[in-house]
Amino acid sequence: MLHLDNGFDLRPAGAEDAARIALWMAQPHIRQWWHQDWSVERWAQEISGQAAGEHSVPCVAAVDAEDFGYVELYRVRHDRLAEYYASDEHDWGVHVAIGDLTRVGCGLGRQLLRALADAVLRADPACQRVVAEPDLENTPSVRAFVAAGFVQQGELQLPDKRALLMVRTRTMQESGGMTCTT
Repeated sequence: MLHLDNGFDLRPAGAEDAARIALWMAQPHIRQWWHQDWSVERWAQEISGQAAGEHSVPCVAAVDAEDFGYVELYRVRHDRLAEYYASDEHDWGVHVAIGDLTRVGCGLGRQLLRALADAVLRADPACQRVVAEPDLENTPSVRAFVAAGFVQQGELQLPDKRALLMVRTRTMQESGGMTCTT
């Protein structure tokens, strides 16, 4: 279990989470963008496959000890996304789905995204940026990334969508540098 800022917890997803994740992915607000409305069995296989590899880490996010969403943290260098922008070897990517309908539209996504990016940047000193590639038309997601400190770095034509490259960089303060004001 990883404790994040603002009361969030993140834990690796396991096969025991497949039913809940399958239910979340079947929600219309997620299904439309993720296209992973899969069976419980297929989600169990997906989680096991990801957990056994080097590409991504499937996680369940919780706040106040209640699970509410699915998160994938991934090394961009192992992902197809690396082919679509000038990626760095140490870039991390993030995918987030808020599955609990009672938590949608309450600002939880932006808070989680900020806490995730902060945690990744703290945990990996070589990482200078955390990236995401939400669908260009997924306005709520884009707004959440912007509110979490991610900056739009241009459009990407990926095989399955037109996306915005969203980037959260390490600030001067986070990297140990100093900023001067006049």
